[in-house]
Amino acid sequence: MPKIDIKAVPQRKGSGYPPPFNEKPGGRIRQALGDAGGLSDFGVNLMSLPPGAWSSQRHWHTAEDEFVYVLSGELTLVTDTGEEIFRAGDCVAFPKNTPNGHHFINRSNTLATCLEIGTRSNNDVCYYPDIDLHIDTKFGRYTHKDGTPYPAPSKSG
Repeated sequence: MPKIDIKAVPQRKGSGYPPPFNEKPGGRIRQALGDAGGLSDFGVNLMSLPPGAWSSQRHWHTAEDEFVYVLSGELTLVTDTGEEIFRAGDCVAFPKNTPNGHHFINRSNTLATCLEIGTRSNNDVCYYPDIDLHIDTKFGRYTHKDGTPYPAPSKSG
């Protein structure tokens, strides 16, 4: 397999969350390195978070393991048990079906980068404990916690 040219991997800015939940992670930039290498069982993203940006809304997965390794900068991990500072060389694992909502926030004044690695499951349900949001991969669409779907994203732009 040839070396992946990171500069050639498209950058995706923001998130697919419905408004207003898309605002805080709106500054994140991800590059799907695993996809670029042809991986299908797990994903690998290079994620950059500018100051003030969130990695995601706080969440946990029923059927997907996650692992994050900080490459540069400083990030604050927020979980059900509190907050912890992560710097280059620090890492954390989030086992599937462990109901401990988590996300990172860049509260520093400089860009932070990390690798996100996670399994891919067609049977995953993702819960967001702080907000009225839910997603089941079988349906592939965000809903309110009562099951009512959010409006489909606009195709204009």
